[in-house]
Amino acid sequence: MLPGVRIYELKKNPDERGFFSEIFREDWKDFIENDHILQANFSMSYPGMIRAWHRHNRGQVDYLIVLRGAQKICVYDDADKSKSKGQLDEILASGERLQAVRVPGHYWHGTKAIGDIPSVLVYFTTRLYDYDNPDEERRPWNDPKIIDPRTGKPFDWNKPPYK
Repeated sequence: MLPGVRIYELKKNPDERGFFSEIFREDWKDFIENDHILQANFSMSYPGMIRAWHRHNRGQVDYLIVLRGAQKICVYDDADKSKSKGQLDEILASGERLQAVRVPGHYWHGTKAIGDIPSVLVYFTTRLYDYDNPDEERRPWNDPKIIDPRTGKPFDWNKPPYK
């Protein structure tokens, strides 16, 4: 994994009513270090929707939790321009196996809703969104400069996982 990218397994506590899960706690210091959450967001994506690529250059860290459906979360580092390809982490997250994924905002990152039902994502950020001066740099979802280090070719969000 890229430095700072981490996955934290969340515990589901089932009972006869359903289940309960803590999705974020300030005392999970081994996971969040010294980050302070300032904003919580909720997103729904239809199957096959890709929300990529973007990054934050002012120190924001994102914490993503898929509550329903499934998503492919990708994080890409192209900081070392001397290499012909960067490093890419692919994380599959779903409501069936609750995880919190920590993404330092300086990495390019995005998601794709996978499966046949809409996916629901809750994410927390360490910076407030500034409507007048957003901390977001964007690239197209199919940017050919984002290279899949496994193939040396442009990253393909739609490549079947079995080929």
